[in-house]
Amino acid sequence: MALLERVSTLIRANLNDLIDRAEHPETMIKQVILDMENQLMQVKTQVAIAIADEHLLKRKKTEAEEKEAEFTRKAELALDKKQEDLARVALERSLSYRQLIEGFAQQLSDQTVQVENLKSALQKLDQKLVEARSRSELLIAEHRRARAVSKAADAHSAMNAGGTSSHFGRMEDKVRHAGAVSQAKTGMLQDDNEARLETLSKDDRVDKLLADLKARKGL
Repeated sequence: MALLERVSTLIRANLNDLIDRAEHPETMIKQVILDMENQLMQVKTQVAIAIADEHLLKRKKTEAEEKEAEFTRKAELALDKKQEDLARVALERSLSYRQLIEGFAQQLSDQTVQVENLKSALQKLDQKLVEARSRSELLIAEHRRARAVSKAADAHSAMNAGGTSSHFGRMEDKVRHAGAVSQAKTGMLQDDNEARLETLSKDDRVDKLLADLKARKGL
């Protein structure tokens, strides 16, 4: 039965494995439990139907047995009355009911096996569902903790590999470079002023020497 195959798959399903393979584990857990609940209801319905069919087959078999016995008695009565032709008719009817009995017996045997299989599947699925429900919250909590740890690790890794620290490092380099350029410009300006002052001082000394020379020459 397709239903038993689906139930068997759910019973064998390992919740941890399903979560590991799932893109959205919490959604997967809820869906698995919902599937189990739906299958459990279907199995319960099938078990009820199978048991009802089993009872019907038992009743049909019992009725056929009663008919077979009735026509056997009628055949015996006909022989007692020296009516062999009626005895033959009664035996033919008895034989037909005996064949029905054999058919019902085989069907009843198959139905009993099916009922037991369904009952077993129902019990296992019910146990699996109880287990899944009890573990679902724990698994969801574990998944959320793992996800939080993973995000924290990713953030830490991003900071270490070109994140905030790297940005601050580049800004520090720019500030230091700007400071060095400013100092260099200031130094160049100071050098230029000192050179001008030196030139003025030199020109003044030259003017004095020239004046002294002119005085000596009477010019």
